[in-house]
Amino acid sequence: PQCTAHPFLAAHRPRARDPAEPTRGRPPAPSFPALPAPPCGTRRARAGRGASGRGGAMRRGERRGAGGPRPGSPAPARAAAPEEPPDGAPAARAPGPGRRSTESEVYDDGTNTFFWRAHTLTVLFILTCVLGYVTLLEETPRDTAYNTKRGIVASILVFLCFGVTQAKDGPFSRPHPAYWRFWLCVSVVYELFLIFILFQTVQDGRQFLKYVDPRLGVPLPERDYGGNCRIYDPDNETDPFHNVWDKLDGFVPAHFIGWYLKTLMIRDWWMCTIVSVMFEFLEYSLEHQLPNFSECWWDHWIMDVLVCNGLGIYCGMKTLEWLSLKTYQWQGLWNIPTYKGKMKRIAFQFTPYSWVRFEWKPASSLRRWLAVCGIILVVSPAPRPPPRAPRPPPTAAVRQFLLAELNTFYLKFVLWLPPEHSLVLLRLVFFVNVGGVAMREIYDFLDDPKLHKKLGQQAWLVAAITVTELLIVVKYDPHTLTLSLPFYISQCWTLGSALLLTWTVWRFFLRDITLRYKETRRRQQQSRAPPARAGGHGDPQPPGPGKDPGLAPAREGRQHPHDL
Repeated sequence: PQCTAHPFLAAHRPRARDPAEPTRGRPPAPSFPALPAPPCGTRRARAGRGASGRGGAMRRGERRGAGGPRPGSPAPARAAAPEEPPDGAPAARAPGPGRRSTESEVYDDGTNTFFWRAHTLTVLFILTCVLGYVTLLEETPRDTAYNTKRGIVASILVFLCFGVTQAKDGPFSRPHPAYWRFWLCVSVVYELFLIFILFQTVQDGRQFLKYVDPRLGVPLPERDYGGNCRIYDPDNETDPFHNVWDKLDGFVPAHFIGWYLKTLMIRDWWMCTIVSVMFEFLEYSLEHQLPNFSECWWDHWIMDVLVCNGLGIYCGMKTLEWLSLKTYQWQGLWNIPTYKGKMKRIAFQFTPYSWVRFEWKPASSLRRWLAVCGIILVVSPAPRPPPRAPRPPPTAAVRQFLLAELNTFYLKFVLWLPPEHSLVLLRLVFFVNVGGVAMREIYDFLDDPKLHKKLGQQAWLVAAITVTELLIVVKYDPHTLTLSLPFYISQCWTLGSALLLTWTVWRFFLRDITLRYKETRRRQQQSRAPPARAGGHGDPQPPGPGKDPGLAPAREGRQHPHDL
């Protein structure tokens, strides 16, 4: 039925056939009573729902043709459902069947400004001019070491320019796709640097860092980590709580921010809590290898787990709730009339384009269970530095991967890097930017394997970087890694591993076999049970052979065709 109020629809509405009109050899069609037309404006109201205040902006997909595909045109392929548009432009999927149930709807007016257009020729022209200036107008110095460093830096910059303009986009596009392409290329450069270090001898690898910073390549001085762990120190009459005040420095808000960002990346309260508690046990287990992990008990469980980690997880979950309920309406900057709206639009440029709620469901299948266990073993917070250790800058405590976080301490130990060095800070900032993209690509790979048939590029690089760092640690200092665990620690890990393996076998193997056996027994008992007596007052009589149960009510009496 169509709306009769519109003149075009009223003129093209099919007319009713006259009963006296000849049927030209066809059997007469049954006449049905006319159904009332729906009220006009229903579709318009539904299309504009949620888009109030945007000047009649339509939902994505309706803008491209509300009438559906043209007759004879090929059916469009099911597009990906990323959190950000794949090409970085505002145009993306329709909110219909292609959108997952955990993904928010996006309203976009389709504005494509200079900010979103590709500038490949512009970047190529600027790069050519710079290289021409260096070649033709600048005199090359006679310092071989300086020329080597400058040549390596120039090669890296050229590669970054190529990657920023030509690399494939990832799942994110805010604040700009080029930002995430830049970090993808930085991942490639960092992996190549690690491969180079891996193929050097231990002495050459440590001395090679002198080319980066002449202060490196020197053994680190031994430090006394540990100390007084009493909360109330009666020996100190001036300040008995000096041990507590020593921990309340700039690292506390940094640790809170790190767990806040981690929660936004994992998007699951249970996983974050398990990782938070598990890493504290890991610090207890590795105290015999690295003294950096030696902390007071109240520093582990009160300062870390309850205060910093717990508060960061809570605020992160509240932010996730707001992001999942937020309406994602995007409008071109020049289409917004007020200056306040323009400033708000600029600020929202640094927020997600859309939002996907993560539903890990670890117990749904063996594949997802193993993947979640791998993520828990790989993801971890940045631990607090020891009480008397020099504390890094606050931003150095942001979100890390577990193995990558362990590599942070072991790489500093085997490569003789001071904890306060800028290379340590840059590495942590690097993992902050690539960790969120890798986590989203891992979730897409698990959630929709038919659409995402291979692991994402950033997740692949993060895994390769983490393994390469571990290999460097194993090669440069195998003695530290081969130190045997204390007996009670090894017994605890053995017991925990045995319980985890037992639950996995029961949940995904024995439980399924038991359920299938019970179902088979139930069907056998039903098949052996005597059939119910026909014609009784209990169950209705089953239809005879050749009879359709669906036609039985129609034969009881004549019914109008409309009632059928």
